[in-house]
Amino acid sequence: MDLKYRKSWDGYVKELSEKVYDGKPVIYWEVKYPFPMANRDYVYVRERRDLDVDGRKIWVILAKSASVAQQPEKSGVIRVHDYKQSLAIESDGGSGIKVFMNYFDNPGGSIPSWLINWAAKSGVPSFITDLQKACNNYASYCKQVKT
Repeated sequence: MDLKYRKSWDGYVKELSEKVYDGKPVIYWEVKYPFPMANRDYVYVRERRDLDVDGRKIWVILAKSASVAQQPEKSGVIRVHDYKQSLAIESDGGSGIKVFMNYFDNPGGSIPSWLINWAAKSGVPSFITDLQKACNNYASYCKQVKT
């Protein structure tokens, strides 16, 4: 949920911001793609719910692409029009968490097979490792930002 922090640890983020349009927060996210491919960008809305299910605290985050006239497509960047993400996070009862994520996007354009293979074998596992490190370092980041 902390976009500023995401920019500090995710090397694929070129631009990431949240603005309010028509009373709703909308996120713009441009993702760096390797040369010679064009970057992709997303315009989406998200919401978070904090649930208490039989004494278990569960955080649910839902996100989906949105069309916003105030956020037009950029030349040279491919807009991802079909994006959905569902995320549920729960304490494991100790010092960790359990995470369930369902993610889909259609990046559009032509994606070479070598990039698909890289993403499946290395890209996604590497991102999950980076995400885990980011989670572990978040409290320290928050202390640094406050000082």
